[in-house]
Amino acid sequence: MKKSYGISLVRKGILFLTMIIFSSFYALVLSQELFIPELQGYKKILNYPVFTRENLRDYFPDVAGTYLAYGFVDLNTVEYRKGKNVIRMDIYRHSDEIMAFGIYSLERSASFRFLNLGAQGYNTDGSINFFKGDYYVKIRTISKKEKNLQSMESLAQRVANMIPGNPEMPVTLSRFPETGRKINEETFINENVLGHKFLSGAFKAVYEVGPDVFSLFIIETRSPAETWKSAEAYLKKAGEDVPESENGKYVLSDGYNGMVFLAWAEKTIVIISGLSKDQSDIADQYTSEIFR
Repeated sequence: MKKSYGISLVRKGILFLTMIIFSSFYALVLSQELFIPELQGYKKILNYPVFTRENLRDYFPDVAGTYLAYGFVDLNTVEYRKGKNVIRMDIYRHSDEIMAFGIYSLERSASFRFLNLGAQGYNTDGSINFFKGDYYVKIRTISKKEKNLQSMESLAQRVANMIPGNPEMPVTLSRFPETGRKINEETFINENVLGHKFLSGAFKAVYEVGPDVFSLFIIETRSPAETWKSAEAYLKKAGEDVPESENGKYVLSDGYNGMVFLAWAEKTIVIISGLSKDQSDIADQYTSEIFR
């Protein structure tokens, strides 16, 4: 009796685990199907593997590290075929919308033709990329036929409308001053900001003011204590005295980046690189605009 009872428990456990796995798989397929519409005249091919954090490096060793650093969750692929015309769509899911913007921004160029698609998208040389919410979508074709290109744009718009999430750019980007900012060159750096392990989660914008080109970084933290911890680490790295303060402004000599202007207050850190030490008036102007 004891043996039968043990076997029964094992069987029940296996059945329960199987049900959980099947339910999870079905939920994943169902959710992805909601983002994969039919395309008139094209055959939809879905028999591609789903890539996750566990197997991404096995198939994409050259780029997996970058995607994993931006909260990669999974990748689903579908193809649409019409004779020799093929449209391929990759749907990347990331941990949140900031991470999705981050990986999107790394592969974007200000020279691309931008589209009103999701939060933002662009079309370049047979490829349409956009992000919305937690998702980064890439659609591409090698066909140069006008009808195929139009079908690709139609597919992109339909998918962008179906994907859930906020159809807006990250709100932190609105904190960057407008004067001199180079449009569509903003990025998000999740790790090793300016080459430093103790700096993470920075939005970056590039500025051109007269002959000067410089970069401005905004890091938003969860608390003033976290802000101070990062500022303290930077000051120590630069060999500066570290008087604990809720806010401060410093000009640092950074071995990796030359002269750097560092400022912090409350839950925000601002870093400016690319200006010389005697241009503190410019740094103060931009820093003050962010903190006001």
